[in-house]
Amino acid sequence: MAEESVSQNELLLTAVKCFEKEFGVLPEKAARAPGRVNLIGEHTDYNDGFVLPMALPLVTIVVGKKNNSDDCRIKTLSENCDKPTLVVFSISERQNLKPGNPKWANYIKGVIANFKGNVPGFDAIIISSVPVGGGLSSSASLEVATYTFLEALTEEYTEKLEDKALRCQKAQHEFAGVPCGIMDQYVCTLGKEGHALLLDCRTLEAQLVPINDPNLVFVITNSNVKHELASGEYAIRRKQCEEAAQYLCKSSLREATLEQLESLKLRAPIPDVICHRAHHVIGEIARTTEGATFLANCDSKSFGQLMYLSHQSLRDDYEVSCAELDELVEIAKQVDGVLGSRMTGGGFGGCTVTLVTKAKVDDLINRINEKYSQTATIYIAKPSEGAQVLSLEDYIK
Repeated sequence: MAEESVSQNELLLTAVKCFEKEFGVLPEKAARAPGRVNLIGEHTDYNDGFVLPMALPLVTIVVGKKNNSDDCRIKTLSENCDKPTLVVFSISERQNLKPGNPKWANYIKGVIANFKGNVPGFDAIIISSVPVGGGLSSSASLEVATYTFLEALTEEYTEKLEDKALRCQKAQHEFAGVPCGIMDQYVCTLGKEGHALLLDCRTLEAQLVPINDPNLVFVITNSNVKHELASGEYAIRRKQCEEAAQYLCKSSLREATLEQLESLKLRAPIPDVICHRAHHVIGEIARTTEGATFLANCDSKSFGQLMYLSHQSLRDDYEVSCAELDELVEIAKQVDGVLGSRMTGGGFGGCTVTLVTKAKVDDLINRINEKYSQTATIYIAKPSEGAQVLSLEDYIK
């Protein structure tokens, strides 16, 4: 069966108890932000393209209170992060905050440095059900949860949620060294229950796409192969896309067509690898807008075919898949009732997302458990709400 993710209430209760044990008092503020799965539209966000993610019921929660000092004292309970020891750093001069170790604390520092209001010293406990390194945006979930917690702590709320997402994106650029696009922080901030979000990453205009067919299910399968985007491959792909846009005399690959790319190949000595990268991005942008239309029109069969094409392109043209992800997609493809499957996230490990009829979910899970060469973790996903401040009233009595 699929893994039962720990509920938000259970996470919150655990965090409150740990906070009281660690700091000797009860927390006063709490906030959450979800992970996300991208249904289609991979590596298009930093190319000014379209993406189609949905927020997940997997969440990161931050609880805490002011400590009347210039220090931040933070502990994470995530099993996948560095050792859960207390991290302490000063924020007396926010402009002097620098990345360091442990790595997970850099996301917190980045958000503090980019928070719109004043930040007092505080104590906090962080807990999450979003798998780290699984391609479900644990980093953006942590950033947005932290920012939302700081809003609750200071009562200085960001007027435009888009600005909040951009500040969290900047935190990841500056403090984690990952030149990510805007998709992750945006959907973690603005996701809506029962909907995917078609996001234009150039204009930040978003359109809610309802997902309400009770006979369809999205299944997320974590390959449990870890990846580290900051290792360099992500940045290499981004640079290659910029180079492709220059060859095409475009401001970004959003402006290009496959016909223009083919024409360029006939008249200019453009490197093959640059052509392949551009071919994926241009094709994926088109697949994403087309896919949103299919979902809105309840044409799940056509959407599933686009998922397969997306994976093929990510594997062959963008070269960010891996043997385990390819294996999981092939296993899913052999199950009756599966309409489409693809890797999701940055790549080099992480998760697949599979569209399957509800009646065949158990068949899919059983086949994965039987055939996959590694040990997978499987979640049944539903489109969920974005970041929220949480009430502690029922947890601190």
